[in-house]
Amino acid sequence: MAIGALIIGDEILSGKRHDGHLPHVIATLAARGLALDYASYVGDDRGRLTALLRESFARGDHLVSFGGIGATPDDHTRQAAAAALGVPLVRHPEAVAELEARFGAGAYPYRVLMVEFPEGSRIIANPVNRVAGFAIRDHCFFPGFPQMAWPMLDWVLANWYPTLVSRPRYERAIVVYGAGESQLLPLMDDNVARFPMLKLFSLPSFMPGGGSRIELGVNGDPAQVDAGLAHLAAGVEAAGFRWEPWTPPAR
Repeated sequence: MAIGALIIGDEILSGKRHDGHLPHVIATLAARGLALDYASYVGDDRGRLTALLRESFARGDHLVSFGGIGATPDDHTRQAAAAALGVPLVRHPEAVAELEARFGAGAYPYRVLMVEFPEGSRIIANPVNRVAGFAIRDHCFFPGFPQMAWPMLDWVLANWYPTLVSRPRYERAIVVYGAGESQLLPLMDDNVARFPMLKLFSLPSFMPGGGSRIELGVNGDPAQVDAGLAHLAAGVEAAGFRWEPWTPPAR
């Protein structure tokens, strides 16, 4: 099952607001030994959003979505999720009760629109203002405000997906000097064939004083990482290029 993230809003794409959701989701998943398979940014466009959700529902993905669940004309997430599933929007009684407890008569006639969710949804309690998010078919929809969304995400993972974890993935790399990626391509292909449980990466960059370097490595199954890296190092050396172990930058 793939894991995806969806960050919604014209304000993100225009630069009016900085997105903090993606790095937060990456870090939150990493603590469970998990990683995102994809992430998408989309503006306030109901048609495009509906198409994206229709595809992720059809694949059976896990998806976390941030933004667009309000009731203003530029909020389309609830409607798009319902359209993608071919179900109506209905007022969720638990979410209505939360609104009434928080706002009383002020929940009507407009705030209550925020708790009209695709039929069959369950609510995600909002600890900040009691305006719930919702979830359906392993898709979880959170507000755009990090102060609300991130505690809601933590609660969902702890209570609904306690077993959604993976074995830790290990990563090791070397730094190769003076080589182009094309010169190392046969070695990389051979490495991928020999170690199918690992994921190879090649990150070229230019050095400040001139010249180039490639961060070349593998990540994945701890039992194979050392052998996979040794294969790369031996191949680089046989090709006549200088290399040294990669060390993470100081924080």
